[in-house]
Amino acid sequence: MSGHFITFEGGEGVGKTTQLGRTADWLRATGVDLVVTREPGGTPQAEALRRILLTRDTEPMPPAAELLLMFAARSLHLENLILPALERGAWVLCDRFTDATYAYQGGGRRLDARTIDALVQIVHPRRQPDLTLLLDAPVEVGLERALARNGADGRDRFEAEQRQFFDRVRDVYLERASRDPRRFRVIDASGDSDRVFAAIQHALQPLLATRTQVRSP
Repeated sequence: MSGHFITFEGGEGVGKTTQLGRTADWLRATGVDLVVTREPGGTPQAEALRRILLTRDTEPMPPAAELLLMFAARSLHLENLILPALERGAWVLCDRFTDATYAYQGGGRRLDARTIDALVQIVHPRRQPDLTLLLDAPVEVGLERALARNGADGRDRFEAEQRQFFDRVRDVYLERASRDPRRFRVIDASGDSDRVFAAIQHALQPLLATRTQVRSP
């Protein structure tokens, strides 16, 4: 029996990493066999590509190069970590996946979504997340949190982008969620952390109920 592939998405400062960690602790306490990972990254080679993608450098990175590196890392991640875990029946919690590429490279960088579609067909034509939790907050709220967390000098290459970039990112995320309501759950991440976590728990209950039914005699 294959496991469940659950992704956490959202712009800067929405609390994805914190909420993913809380969710992982909760699911492990219920006995779920769990793999926690992130994109870009997740395997040694994919993490090496992550460092290239996030590091601020004097050499400009063209949007096309950024997009191709994202999918190169994703291919490594899928084949060497995500798919084997799912095949053995584990649940995979992933901090961002291809929805982030549509939002950041498509929306933020203004690359044609059809170009991203073509790479999806190469790297994972039949594998999508079973559930995507989109943590959403106004852009100004997220950027203030990110600045408080990292400081102006600690921002990575994406965090250093202008406000308009993140407006476009959020717009694409919300558009994708509206077009695929069966897969997406939009979580209001602008308020109290405990309320955000409670909403995530509620969204995951149907998958936990299915797991209980399968294990029942």
